[in-house]
Amino acid sequence: MECRPGCGACCIAPSISSLIPGMPRGKPAGIPCVQLLPDYRCALFGKPERPAVCVSLRPTELMCGANREDALAYLDDLELSTQSG
Repeated sequence: MECRPGCGACCIAPSISSLIPGMPRGKPAGIPCVQLLPDYRCALFGKPERPAVCVSLRPTELMCGANREDALAYLDDLELSTQSG
């Protein structure tokens, strides 16, 4: 499956604890990554400085759903279910 153009849900919904260029402490859930371009593409895609967690994330029908809102909701739910504490 290919990423949906104009989505960017995976660059917004989940928290990322590893260093991201421009975000040395990672990013909290629900906050867009500073590397997310206005057209919702990743400025680091294909570059070695892209975080490993981002490289390993692959789009699936379940995660991406029928539209961007489905993807955001799925990833929000996943984030909540994996929070410690």
